[in-house]
Parts: sequence; structure tokens; C-alpha cells
Amino acid sequence: MHCPRCKSDDTAVVDSRIAEDGRAVRRRRECTKCTHRFTTFERQELSTLIVVKRDGTREPYSREKLERGIWVACTKRPVPQDKVDTMLTRLEEKWGANKKEVSSSTIGNDVMKELKKLDKVAYIRFASVHREFKDVEEFKEAMNKLL
Repeated sequence: MHCPRCKSDDTAVVDSRIAEDGRAVRRRRECTKCTHRFTTFERQELSTLIVVKRDGTREPYSREKLERGIWVACTKRPVPQDKVDTMLTRLEEKWGANKKEVSSSTIGNDVMKELKKLDKVAYIRFASVHREFKDVEEFKEAMNKLL
């Protein structure tokens, strides 16, 4: 593991803990060169999960890509990082359970359901991208369903 500050590859694990209800390992590390401390997470890789997009193309699932989209929806909202991590881990387990492929619409709909429980503004922001609202009326309709 490289130090994010000085890029040295000589780091030591200071502390390890189980995280996300046993689904991940959280490690505190310290760089032996510059003494900078940082946290890493170790999770099971879902490398075999393929996302089937709307146009029929397929691509490997990327947690980072999905998480980036969720954080865009959560911009300036009081949504804690651990809630998003837990949500993503739970959804990944659901999608990966005995499946090799998952549709992008399933991913989007599942994320919307979870965001609706977590933060309604983030839900509407995510929904506006996922559902591709064509006009203000579609957006109003989604807002009215929420209220």
C-alpha cells in the first residue's frame, strides 16, 4: 500500500477492525517514511458481476463509479459516509447473489429506493439522472409522489 502523501510503499498496519457488519476490514496504516496515517478498507471483490446497460452493452461493475454518482446526488446533504458504504455493500450482496449480470435499471432503482429512505433530496437528484426526466412536469410528478 502506497502512502497517499509521500508515495512511499513502506507502510505499516497500526490497527485492524471488522467493518460494515463483517463485510469489510478497516485498517489504519502509518507510513514509516513520513509518519502520515491513513485508513484503507478491504472488501470482497465482485469482479464477475457484469452490468447490462440500457443499450445492451456490458461492462464490469464498478463500485467507485456508482459511489461517485451517489455522492453527486448527496452534495451538500447531511449524508454520512458510513451509511453510503453500508448501503452499497448491502446492494452489492443482493446483486451478486447467484448472478453474473445485473441490469443498470435494477441498480438505479435499488439505489433510488435506498436513497429515498436516507435523504429525499439526494433521492430526487439521483432519480432525475436515472429516470432522465424530459421536462418539468415529469420532475413535478416525481416530487408529488415523494410528498
